[in-house]
Parts: sequence; structure tokens; C-alpha cells
Amino acid sequence: MSVIQKIRDKYAVMIVVVICLAIVSFLLQDAFFGKSSLARRNTSVGKVNGEELDLGDYQRRIQDAENGARQQMPNGNIDEQTRQYIREQVWNQFLNEQIMQAQYKKLGIVVTEAEVVDQIKGKNPNPIVVQQFTRNGVFDHVALQQTISQAGSNPQIRAALEQLESYIAKSQEQQKYVTLVKQGVYYPKWLAKQQQEDNSQTAAVSYVSVPYASIADSTVKVTDAELDRFIQDHKQLFKVAESRKVEYVSFDAIASAKDSSVAIQQIISLKKELDTTKDIAGFINRNSDIKYYDGYISKNEAKVPQKDSIVNLPVGGVFGPYYDNNLIVYAKMVDRKNMPDSVKVRHILIASGAQGGAPDAIAKKRADSIEVAVKGGADFKELVTKYSDDPGSKETGGEYELTPSTQFVPEFKNFAFDGAKGEIKVVKTQFGYHVIQIMDQKNIGPAIKVAYLGKSVEASKETNNTAYGAASDFAGKSRTVAAFEKNIQQDKLNKRIADNVRPMDFVIPGIGQSRELVRWAYEAKKGDVSNVFTFDDKYVVAILTSVRQEGTAPLEDVRPQVEAEVKKHKKAEQIIAKLQTPASLDAAAKSTNQPVLKAEGVTFATPFIASMGFEPRVAGASFNKKWGTANVSAPVEGNAGVYVIKVDSYQPAAQPAQDIATQQAAYEQGIKSMLDQQLFEVLKKKSDVKDTRGKFF
Repeated sequence: MSVIQKIRDKYAVMIVVVICLAIVSFLLQDAFFGKSSLARRNTSVGKVNGEELDLGDYQRRIQDAENGARQQMPNGNIDEQTRQYIREQVWNQFLNEQIMQAQYKKLGIVVTEAEVVDQIKGKNPNPIVVQQFTRNGVFDHVALQQTISQAGSNPQIRAALEQLESYIAKSQEQQKYVTLVKQGVYYPKWLAKQQQEDNSQTAAVSYVSVPYASIADSTVKVTDAELDRFIQDHKQLFKVAESRKVEYVSFDAIASAKDSSVAIQQIISLKKELDTTKDIAGFINRNSDIKYYDGYISKNEAKVPQKDSIVNLPVGGVFGPYYDNNLIVYAKMVDRKNMPDSVKVRHILIASGAQGGAPDAIAKKRADSIEVAVKGGADFKELVTKYSDDPGSKETGGEYELTPSTQFVPEFKNFAFDGAKGEIKVVKTQFGYHVIQIMDQKNIGPAIKVAYLGKSVEASKETNNTAYGAASDFAGKSRTVAAFEKNIQQDKLNKRIADNVRPMDFVIPGIGQSRELVRWAYEAKKGDVSNVFTFDDKYVVAILTSVRQEGTAPLEDVRPQVEAEVKKHKKAEQIIAKLQTPASLDAAAKSTNQPVLKAEGVTFATPFIASMGFEPRVAGASFNKKWGTANVSAPVEGNAGVYVIKVDSYQPAAQPAQDIATQQAAYEQGIKSMLDQQLFEVLKKKSDVKDTRGKFF
């Protein structure tokens, strides 16, 4: 007991401290790493003027947009390119909402419910409403009223109308805002008069030009401090967005001769069945990488390798095997016949059954009656307008122009090409009954139906492993910038460059879809070398060579451009020091060993001078009242060299001056038309936009 008491007395304080530390540690762990932790993961994908877009909200918007896109796709699928476009579209919609709503609020712009109702039901409906409810070129008020009345009992229609109302409200807000801005555009009368005066005459000029090229670049020295100062003095010229520069080597898994041999053996083993099968369509669709096209094309339309050998095959003849890009192919002539290379027809469709038309028997009877009427001389176009259920051809009088390769309903197309010019017939298709008249057939000649048995030549597992092994070996021995460059030279590899890679890029030229590499580039440090990336049949090793933050470009990224400008300015200083203040053009020519030249038709408003090029300072100097026609100008630092000029004479402009009011109206209209395209971009540049989507995608 005495031992226990001793421990209590000696270590009681220490035990209390340990327990307290444990409790505090537990609480801190819960605070920082629990469900409601203080340091929970930031799920913001971006900010606009302080307003955040949460990842969950962004994904919901993307999902809604993708669902809408799927409804527009024939197979209901969307590819990665479309998905990327949708992500950008959704982000830009968020930007537009935040930026424009702030403008509307600041100016007190609102759209009332009564305005929206008037835009739908009023005397002058919104253009989008007119577009949705126009039938045969006429706005259908009845169809609009029926749709509105059905909204109460049909959730789908109600949702569509709510979406329409939201769109109209937003478009009205935008229209009011743009109208207000456009009303603020004003071109003062005094400014129009000044511009007319500036453009009222042209100058004939004599000049001496001392080109910058007359001084060798190697003789002009510049320092980094001078170059940096030039960048700081011209920041607007060197504004850059956040980006990365990546250099990479691609090891492509290209099919080997052995892989080609395997594909050839596969296709040769199918050759016997290709020769003998009665079900050519089924055989091709089961065994070929080129699906069977059950239609004819004219000989001239054929665009295949070995064309002459294929189009001249007899029926049942086979040609091959031959290469078509990465395919090995046999071609079999299925049929050939004479037919037009183009046909013009017109038709009247009477929809039936499942297509939402009349019962089949009634539709057939109606089509037969129309056929009789047409053959009796009735106006075909009037019958199209009155009876046809094909909205796609009503405005053209039911007309279509077809070629043998045009994708069309088979029964319709067969009659159009097999029938005689002028023939009229009722043809049944999946859409109903068509009353068809063949109006014209051109260039009747040989047409062919060919079946293609094709097999892709794909890289084998062995070939892929070899390419991956080479990439892994390169990545393993190239972990520094120096080693990366050395091994490229040593192994005679082709280095490629991807510059200006943006945070949300999904494609890199030369690679294709490569989001993983882009994400790596934004997580890596300059000089880091990647592990092997796998992209389809490519294995890529990359090095991050430049990290650009948003703002002013660093000197190392723009050195050649800045160096050229600074050297040009230093050359100008040398030339001007040599010229000093010349008393005459002859004196300037003598001191620089340059000839006296002439320029005609120089105008104040046009910075391009025929004999000089783009030289706005020279154009301006030609109308400097200080010099006029009596004096020689001071040296003028131009784009291509330094100029000394003397105006020989001024002449009135050939073009008569515009009326002041007309000039004002034209200028104001030009500015207003630019606003529609540029206004939002200007507001966007003035906003604080932070795009952090790259952390999540």
C-alpha cells in the first residue's frame, strides 16, 4: 500500500496532465478530421466576385445538361469531347449568372411576372415562343393555348413551360441591360468635326529612313534589368493566364509485322465463307470491322484504295487482301446495275399507325385518292401543303434530291432510283404511305453494291508490353532535366512540346484525351519528370518545363520578344544621336548614308504607308503643324527604323466628307454592334474570377 501511495503522491500531477492532453487531442482530432471538422475539404470549384460554386451544385448542373444532350443524340450516348464542352458551358453559365445579376441589381433591373406572361400570351410574343409554336410558317395561337391549358394536368408540359418562362425572364433582363448601355453610346459632334478635319487632306512626303537592320544585333547589349523594366512598363502586353509548359516523349504501340501477319491469317481463314455464303449481310456484320451497307453507289462515288480493281469486279468476284489504313480488307462485288447518280422526287406522306397518323387502312385509302388526284392533274404543291405529314419537306413542295449513297428509307429510295422519270406511285414505308412522283433522273450509269470484309491490324499484347517497357526504362533513367534531354539525344527520340496547357484542358495535341497528364502538370513542380502515362496505344513520359501563374509573364517565357523590342529602342537611340537635329533631308541622308525617298497619299487616319509599311508615328508626324511644309521633322522612332521627314505638299482628300449626322450615326451603330459580342467579356475581365475546377476533374 505504501508503494501505491508513494506513486499517487509523486505522479498524480503528471497523470492528470496526460489525461488532459489525451482529451484535448481527441477533441482536436474530431474538430479537424471529423464529419464537421474545422479543416474539412474545400469543395468550391470556383468563385466569381466572392460567390462560390460548390462541387455538388456544379455536378448537378452538368448532369442536367448531359441529360438534355443525350436526348439529342441518336443512341443516347455522349462522348468525352461533348462532356468537356458541357463542363465549360455550365461554368460559363454560372459566370454569366453571377456577373450579370450583380449588374441588374446595381441598376435596379427587374422583370415582373406580368411581363413574362405578356411575352407568352400578349399581342407580340417573344421570338422563342413564336419559334416553338409556328406551323407551316404561321404562328399557331391555338396550339399555344392548348399547351398552356394542359400544363395543369401534365407535369412534363408544366416543367417545359416553367423552363420557357425562366428563359424569357433572363432574356428580358439582358435585353433591358444591353438597351441601357447602348443608349449611353454617344459620339460628340465636335469630335466628328475634328475627325473630318484630320481626314480632309493627304500629304506628299520626302523622307530619309535609317533601318534598324543597319545595326547588327550582336553589337547591342542588353541586361536582364533592362528587359524586366520593359516588361513592367508594358504589363498589358505581357498579361498571361495560368498555364503550364510540358515536354514529352511518346512510345507508340504500333502493330508489328507479326501483328499484321496474325490479322492476315484471320481474314484468310474467312475467305472461303465469303466466297460461298448466301447471307452476305449477316456474314459481314458478324465478322467484319466494316459494317455492311445494303445500298448502291455510283462508280464515281467509290473512294477506296485499289478503286479500279474493285469497281470492275464481276458480280460474285472478290479482290484482296489489301490495306486500308489499319485494316486488311477483302472486297466482294454483290451486285451491279445501271441507275442514275442523282434523282429529284417529290412526295406526300400520309402517316399511319405507330407514327401517330390514321389507321393503316384509312391512310392507304387517302394516299390512293391523292394518287388519283395527282394523275388527274391536281396541283401537287397544294396537296403537299394540305395533306402531307412530312414537316421536313413541306416548305419545298415535298421535294428531295437523292444520290445512291444518301441515307433514306429503303422502299422510298428503291422506287426513286428503279422507277421511270415522271412515274407516280404509292409506296409503303415505316412512316406510312408516300405518294411519290419521280421528277428527274440524271446521269444514268453503272452503280455497284460491294461488301467489305475488314479486320483491324492491332498491336498485340507483346507489342504493347515492348512499348510500355521502353517507356518505363526511359522514365526510370530520366529523373532530372539533364538526364531527360541526354537520353532523348542518346536514344534518338522525338521530343514534343505542349505549351499553354490550361487547368481544365482535356486534350494535348499529339496525344489526344490526356486529362491525367494535365492534372499531373498542375500538381508537379518545375523540372519534375512523370511516371509512364497510358493513353490508348501511347505510353507517355513528360517533364514540366514551365509554370506560369496568372499575371505578368516572366522574362524567361518572353525573352526573345522583349529582347528584340529593347534592342530596337537602343538602336533608335544610336541613330537619333547620330542624326541629332538635321538642318535638311540632304544633311540627314549624308550623315547616315541613306537615300532621300518619297511617299504619296499619306493620311492621318491610316497608319499604313505604302512605301514604309505600318508606321503610325510617321503618319502622325506628317500632319504636325509645328513642322508644316517649311521645316524638316525631328527624328521619328518608327517600327522598322528611324525617319526624318519633310512634307512637300498637302492636297484635299479625294473622298468628300460625310454629313456630320451620318458620321455620328455610323460610328454609334458600329459601337453598338460590337457591344453584343464584347460587353460580357469586358465585364468578365473586370470581375474577380477564380477557377479551381482543375482540382476535381
